[in-house]
Amino acid sequence: MNPIKVLFVCVHNSARSQMAEAYLNHFGEGRFEAESAGLEPGTLNPRVVQVMKEDSINISGNRTKSVFDLVKRGETFDYVVTVCDETSAEKCPVFPGATKRLHWSFADPSSLTGTEAEQLQRTREIRDQIESRVKRWIAERDG
Repeated sequence: MNPIKVLFVCVHNSARSQMAEAYLNHFGEGRFEAESAGLEPGTLNPRVVQVMKEDSINISGNRTKSVFDLVKRGETFDYVVTVCDETSAEKCPVFPGATKRLHWSFADPSSLTGTEAEQLQRTREIRDQIESRVKRWIAERDG
């Protein structure tokens, strides 16, 4: 049986979509094939790399990708999941041709303010929310 192909999309592909991709590939145990991309690819968020490493998942070698490159390559997905927060929702891209579209709203680690320690703590909270949502979604598929 072919894995369920899932694309996580956000504005910059630097944080939330990268975490969601990593968790689905990790916990999906080969039943899912996850990728991520952004409308305006940026730079991988170093705090996200750090907090994922704390959870034993290394994304330091990942690169940010453009959703438009996937469109040009003719990629198709069973699900496209946008992970932008409600404030950025109007900028959150839509990927054409997906069988099912979902929206999971998470705060943007790139927009956090405060001390480095405060930003790291809030990034961990966002990471944990994404991990929990991915696990719940996998369980729903197994339903």
